[in-house]
Amino acid sequence: MSIKDIFNKVKKEVKVMQGEDTKDKVYQNENTYPTEQEAIAAFEQAKQKLFNVNEWSKLSGINSTFAIYDNQGRRTTALKPEIGYYLKIILPASTIENWVKITDVREEEKLAEFIVHPSEQPKELGYGDAEVEHFFIKEASSTFRVTREGNTLTGYEIGRNEGINNQGEEAGGRAILNTFVAEGGWAVFQEMQWDKLTRYLVHLEETEEE
Repeated sequence: MSIKDIFNKVKKEVKVMQGEDTKDKVYQNENTYPTEQEAIAAFEQAKQKLFNVNEWSKLSGINSTFAIYDNQGRRTTALKPEIGYYLKIILPASTIENWVKITDVREEEKLAEFIVHPSEQPKELGYGDAEVEHFFIKEASSTFRVTREGNTLTGYEIGRNEGINNQGEEAGGRAILNTFVAEGGWAVFQEMQWDKLTRYLVHLEETEEE
């Protein structure tokens, strides 16, 4: 990497910290099976793992807590999320709630995914103000996806427009906290979390025993 490249990278990091720039990131893992028939069966199981978000909290080791809420703000045990549902994420060693809203769900022969965006808490929980309860801006998105190509399953977490929510009314009283979380704990933990999840989705890592 040249000095110019290093300078540009540092410059971008500063802009990200100041809420003036965003990042895109992709995490993925794959698992190849001896036969296509085995891969087809494994893909059906992978879809179940993808959509049953409440089970993600049981991943082994250091892990976030995930909980699904319906469009009325009620905790749900639904085995498949729907557009308009909410997901509450609490990072390890933290009590800070981070909320996202499900904006798209797709299920096809060889692909399944859902997309979330940072959001306010569900209005039905009694808040309903303009403050985005997440350390990323509302324009950010995460796509959770599993695909099958021949004998190979691939699990993805695709992050787009990951900018820190530390500007204006949307940040509310969390501007400093959001910067600390995004550039501190989450910056360190992000790769571990999404590597762990994508491995789990393609059956390379199992959940803890209850």
